[in-house]
Amino acid sequence: MQRVRIPAGELAHLDRGAGAPVLLIHGFPLDHTMWDAQIDALANTARVIAPDLRGFGESPRGDVDSNQGISMEQFADDLVALLDAIGITEPIVLVGMSMGGYIAWQFIGRYPERVRALVQLDTRAIADDEETRAGRLKMAHNVAEWGSGRVAEMMGPRLFSPRAFETKPGLVAAVRRVVEATSPATIAAAQRGMASRPDVTGMLSSISVRTLVIVGDQDVISPPAEMEAIAQAIPNSEFVVIPNSGHMTTMEQPEIVNEALREFITSLDRRHLTPST
Repeated sequence: MQRVRIPAGELAHLDRGAGAPVLLIHGFPLDHTMWDAQIDALANTARVIAPDLRGFGESPRGDVDSNQGISMEQFADDLVALLDAIGITEPIVLVGMSMGGYIAWQFIGRYPERVRALVQLDTRAIADDEETRAGRLKMAHNVAEWGSGRVAEMMGPRLFSPRAFETKPGLVAAVRRVVEATSPATIAAAQRGMASRPDVTGMLSSISVRTLVIVGDQDVISPPAEMEAIAQAIPNSEFVVIPNSGHMTTMEQPEIVNEALREFITSLDRRHLTPST
C-alpha cells in the first residue's frame, strides 16, 4: 500500500498497472481488498487505483465531526485529492460498489470533467426511507457499545447469496474479518454520512458518459429491479445481471464481474469516445 497526504489527512491505496486509469471505490464497511480479483484482472491493461477510504483499512479517519459523520461528498473530494496527489489529470473510469456507488454519484456530479466512463455495482440512487435511515442512525449511536463484531453479524446474511454460505465459507469469513477490523467510530461516521445522502435519481438522465450497471441476481440490498431502473434512466448505459450472487458480486462471482469490466473498459477505446465535459 502507498500513502499520500490529502487536505483531509492521509489515504492508503494500491496503484498497479499502466494505461488508462481506473478508480475502484469500495463498499461499507470494507476496504480495497473487496476488489482483489478485479485488481488482478485489470492491472495488466489499465492503471488501477484502489484506495482505502478515510477511516477504512489502512487509511486513518482524521478529524471527523461526530454528529455529522463523513458525507458522500467529502469522500468524493478525498478521491479527487488522491488523483491530484498521484498525478492523474486525465478522465478516469470511475467504479463504485454499494457505498462506493453513493460516492461515485457525488464524484461525477461534482467533477464530471474527471470521468471518462462510469461503472456502478450493487448500489442505489434513491435516498434512504425513514426506516432505513433510522436503522443507520441507531447503529451509529450504538456501535461503540456493540463493537464491530456485532455489525458483522448483522450485515453478514445480507451480503451474500444463501448458497455462498454453504459453498464459500472462507469468503464469508474473510469479509467478516474485514468488518470486524473496521473501527466503531468509522462505522458510525459512514452510517451518518449515508443516512444524510441525497436522492440522485433526478441527475441520472444528465449523465453523458458511457455507464455500466451491474447487480447480483439475489442482491437484497440493491434489488435487481431497482438497479435496472437506474440503467434505464442513464442514456448511454448497459445493464448486466450476475447470476448466483448476492450483494458482493465482486467477490462472490469475480470471474463474471471481471469479464464484464474488461469488455466494457476495452470497448471504450474501440469506440474512440471522448471524455465528458
